[in-house]
Amino acid sequence: MSHVRTPEPRQRPDWAKSIKAAFIATAVVSIVLLAFAWPTATSKTEHLPVAVVGTQEQIDAVTEKMPEDLLDLHPVAAREDVVNGIRTREVYGGIVLGSQPEILTASAASPVASQLLGSVGTTMQRGIDQKVIEGTTKALQNIKGALSKGPAGMAALAQQGPQQQAGTPPTVKTTDVVPLSEDDPRGSGLAIAGLPLTMGGMIGGILISTLVTGVRKHLLALGLYGVLGGFMLAAILQGLFGILQANFFANWAAIGLGIAATASVIVGLSSLIGRAGLAVGAVLTMFIGNPISALTSPKEFILPPFGEIGQWLVPGLSGTLLRDLSYFPEANIAAQVWALVGWVTLGVVLTFLGHHRNESALTGRAETGTQNAAESEPRTAVQA
Repeated sequence: MSHVRTPEPRQRPDWAKSIKAAFIATAVVSIVLLAFAWPTATSKTEHLPVAVVGTQEQIDAVTEKMPEDLLDLHPVAAREDVVNGIRTREVYGGIVLGSQPEILTASAASPVASQLLGSVGTTMQRGIDQKVIEGTTKALQNIKGALSKGPAGMAALAQQGPQQQAGTPPTVKTTDVVPLSEDDPRGSGLAIAGLPLTMGGMIGGILISTLVTGVRKHLLALGLYGVLGGFMLAAILQGLFGILQANFFANWAAIGLGIAATASVIVGLSSLIGRAGLAVGAVLTMFIGNPISALTSPKEFILPPFGEIGQWLVPGLSGTLLRDLSYFPEANIAAQVWALVGWVTLGVVLTFLGHHRNESALTGRAETGTQNAAESEPRTAVQA
């Protein structure tokens, strides 16, 4: 008897999966673009902290020609106070008014802010030149009128004398109090350095989470990564490219602390909630912390309050700390250092919590298995 084999039905392509994958990929790339683009798209050039020396009348004469809320002026007594404010990073620059007007900048603090203050100086110079032109025009008109009146008019003009003479207009001087190094004259290297530091912390955290097991091994790997990774990145950024300045060991410690902070948080989240922790850590660091870190522009230009929030996330803390160590030795860095230590501590705590949770889960499963085995033994005996 022959058997006829029934052909198997052909499976139709699951087009729904293709469509779903395309929509998910589109959503992801859109979110990534929004994360990186929105701080720039929503930024506003306003409220830049600047010190100013001069009378209220002089200040009003200068600010009335500026856009509203462009500068956040801090009146000080003398030029030395402006310089101190710049070096301690209380302000981005200063304006000195009077007979010797001067614009004080710090390109090392922010090239964008330095360019903005340079444009303010240009506007001031135009205003001074315009006043001189107006004074000269008025003096010429007076001379013309005196000549038309004959000797009496000239005698009256001679009595007015110096009051009608146009003086040499003062030149607005621009001084870069804290300039960038010759190896990084535009500050682009220091700004771009934030991205590899951020990615370095992420990569370290992901690799340690996936390749190492056990809380002690996690902590050992984090500590070694902070030391070794910090050394190599500092050697490249300072020794090879000359982007970082000042003390090498201080920069080494700052970089090591920064990448260890990011890595420890990712390891801690992974220990606590599993693979999802890797994604949460990456989003927190790359797509939230990095765009609002203010590495390329003043934090005041970022939409409030995100500019200030970014200064307390790891990318912003690391970038500010490295900038201060390289160019602003008089600035107070205690807040950045302790905040990074706090992030490292948070990661360590999360790692311990995750380890304890996993141990409790394993213990519970073992007890359940033992109990089930004990219950099955009497049943086996009865059946026998």
